[in-house]
Amino acid sequence: MAMTYVQKLLAKATARAQTAVGEVLEPQVNLAMSHENGALVISQFEEIYKGTGREAKVWNPDNIAIIFDHRVPAESSKTACNQGKIRGFVAKQGIRKFHDVRGDVGGICHQILPENGYVRPGSVVVGTDSHTTTHGALGAFAFGVGATEMASVWALGRLLNIEVPAAIKVVVNGKLPDYVYAKDLILHIIGRLSAQGANYKVLEFHGGTIRTMPTSGRLTLCNMSVEAGATAGMVPPDEETLRYLREEAGVTDKIETFGPDADAVYAQVLEIDASKLTPQIACPHTVDNVKPISEVKGTKLNQIVIGSCTNGRLDDLEAAAKILKGRRVIDGTRMLVFPASWRIYHKAMDLGYIQDISRAGAVVCNPGCGPCLGIHQGALGDNEVALATTNRNFKGRMGNPKAEVYLCSPAVAAASALTGVITDPTEAK
Repeated sequence: MAMTYVQKLLAKATARAQTAVGEVLEPQVNLAMSHENGALVISQFEEIYKGTGREAKVWNPDNIAIIFDHRVPAESSKTACNQGKIRGFVAKQGIRKFHDVRGDVGGICHQILPENGYVRPGSVVVGTDSHTTTHGALGAFAFGVGATEMASVWALGRLLNIEVPAAIKVVVNGKLPDYVYAKDLILHIIGRLSAQGANYKVLEFHGGTIRTMPTSGRLTLCNMSVEAGATAGMVPPDEETLRYLREEAGVTDKIETFGPDADAVYAQVLEIDASKLTPQIACPHTVDNVKPISEVKGTKLNQIVIGSCTNGRLDDLEAAAKILKGRRVIDGTRMLVFPASWRIYHKAMDLGYIQDISRAGAVVCNPGCGPCLGIHQGALGDNEVALATTNRNFKGRMGNPKAEVYLCSPAVAAASALTGVITDPTEAK
């Protein structure tokens, strides 16, 4: 029986020759990730052992990663106490893939995992964060789970009752035009599929545009696959996957790769000519409310944000710096920039991107998720309008249900910072 990539991966994870869509399995987990919400997972995990007389020990500390990123530095005493609880648990359990609030190894969880070589092709990755789908860019089956399910994973090392999902084959060919990026591509895809168009399915990315796309762009595609309702987004591993893991993540051990069968059956095939795309904007208050920039340019802005697990990578900062260099963020518009990790932050400093961005008037924050959620470092006021390279624009996102959030690429964000209104980067003077 011909199989899609996710079918083959789940066959591998359950030591089977094949799997069928709809089949219920219990795959082994290769990596289980949490951030500050790990405090809730710990409570659920300890409940499992309560009254058993057994010591609460995780199944394998080497397969667990915990990264502080949503509230860094701690914005309240409650967060600080939860972080302290996690530190104690990490030390007791011997968990070594732990990234504390530090300026050398810290950052956003969905950047920390790939750049440290924690994710491998063919692996099963779960995280207590919906954008765990990001790691499908490296050929993993990666998706978000709740605290209770993660506690079960910590105890057992496997997932219970996982249904093999059908897949939508997304075939992208053609060269992306100047100032059009992976972010524009995934917004276009979400707009075509709708926010529920890929429910309980996997988006499997193929085509010449994907093959020539760097891992940074693939991470963006898979990160936002969940916004179309997908369980996961996946790029079958290829030469670029191996290059990234060897050259950028420093992986030296054996890497196994495989792909889907040529005659695999898909629930849907979506074909896209990348050469015809223009910059895309997701308008309030849903991610699938996507319009070409020509329909929304001129919209007045109060705040612009570049960064997050979606677009806080080095090439994102480079795109912004090239537009901002020697120029100035217009008065009356705030601009915040937060790189996805301290490794990226340091490289951007070495290359002069941080200087170009900050001298233009942007506030460069520490790596973290604060502004994206509106927890701290950039919440919006009543009736304010934000343009962001983040991944969600629901009511209440960025901290205020009375505000509006538009989503875009880093190039659009940077060009718009110069004018104070949504601006096509091809027209920025």
